[in-house]
Amino acid sequence: MSRKISEEEYKRQRIVRMKHWLSGEKDLYLDNMEVIPREEYKPDRKQLERYEHDLDEVMTRTYDTEHNRVYRFFQRFYKMAAVLCCTVLVLILIVEVSYLPPIGSASNPASNEVAAKYIEDGLQDTGAVNIVTGMILDYRAFDTFGESNVLFIATCTVLILLRNDKKKGKGSAEDEERRDSFYEPKKDAILQMAARILVPIIMLFGIYIILNGHLSPGGGFSGGAIIGAGLILYLNAFGFEKTERFFTEKTYKAVSFGALLFYCLAKSYSFYTGAHHLESGIPLGTPGAIISSGLILPLNICVGLVVACTMYAFFALFRKGGF
Repeated sequence: MSRKISEEEYKRQRIVRMKHWLSGEKDLYLDNMEVIPREEYKPDRKQLERYEHDLDEVMTRTYDTEHNRVYRFFQRFYKMAAVLCCTVLVLILIVEVSYLPPIGSASNPASNEVAAKYIEDGLQDTGAVNIVTGMILDYRAFDTFGESNVLFIATCTVLILLRNDKKKGKGSAEDEERRDSFYEPKKDAILQMAARILVPIIMLFGIYIILNGHLSPGGGFSGGAIIGAGLILYLNAFGFEKTERFFTEKTYKAVSFGALLFYCLAKSYSFYTGAHHLESGIPLGTPGAIISSGLILPLNICVGLVVACTMYAFFALFRKGGF
């Protein structure tokens, strides 16, 4: 049978004390540990001189190429190994190229079979009237996905190198405001009036190019470049403060990552079903209609978003060091 215990006895139990300690209600070491203030360390002058002397001697012996045999051997070995590796790589490439079919030859598959496949079966396989779009977003979809990733990685690299982190700055709020105002464009009434007229037209034209990429010349790359140019024009006319109302660093990361993720998952599913001869369930639609060509239309939109974000991000980073 259980017995009743007092409140003091209950609080003294180890499990209760541990529970209070984990929740931050009580410190178990409070009043149970003696804290001795640490004395300030004062290095001995003789020890410092000896340390500096030893360090100088080590550096001298290490980088003394005249007397250090190991260092001289490593330098010679490094040069010989670099030349040898480059020579072997060049020879391998020359041998591999020698087995390729000659350019322009009738027996070259690139001159007959590949081109004929794209032209004759492109519309039936992809549902895209534009053969080029069907090729880069269906037959070579992962190659285009790699190109989009290159744009995203390049922007991230530039962001790491050129980003002006305000948290690391030691200036006052007035200095930060003065610095931001330096990058803001001057209020040009003519430029602002032209931007009010041109930016909506540029944006609509870029969207049109993206949405009709599978029907006519255009697509995600060219349409995204047009939209990116519209964003840059708006930024030059109205400044960072107004542009950051709808496009920030978080917007760039979310849009780019979301577009690349959808692209990867969509084409992975498409290639998986195709490789196993399964029905993907994605209809190609009627050729010539805006809603057609299966996944090509949404993939065009993804590529356009990545390109537009990349163009604006590059300009903002080189202009100000941030969004």
